[in-house]
Amino acid sequence: MKINCKITFIYNNDHDAKSVFNSLEVDNEDFLESELCGNKINYNITSKKLGSFLSTADDLISSEIVSENIIKTTK
Repeated sequence: MKINCKITFIYNNDHDAKSVFNSLEVDNEDFLESELCGNKINYNITSKKLGSFLSTADDLISSEIVSENIIKTTK
């Protein structure tokens, strides 16, 4: 079995998207593909195991929530 998923986060501006992209990129290496496109970040997750896929997606979303909260509180 092969599981593929695309997750896109859309931000209010390019600066916020770049800040989140740069902060999460270190943790995401080797686990998923990412692409910064203006105010959007596209993530592609591919896995052969459901458990690994769910863990990767959960980690990505949790990390994004933390990054988003930091952006909100520092403005």
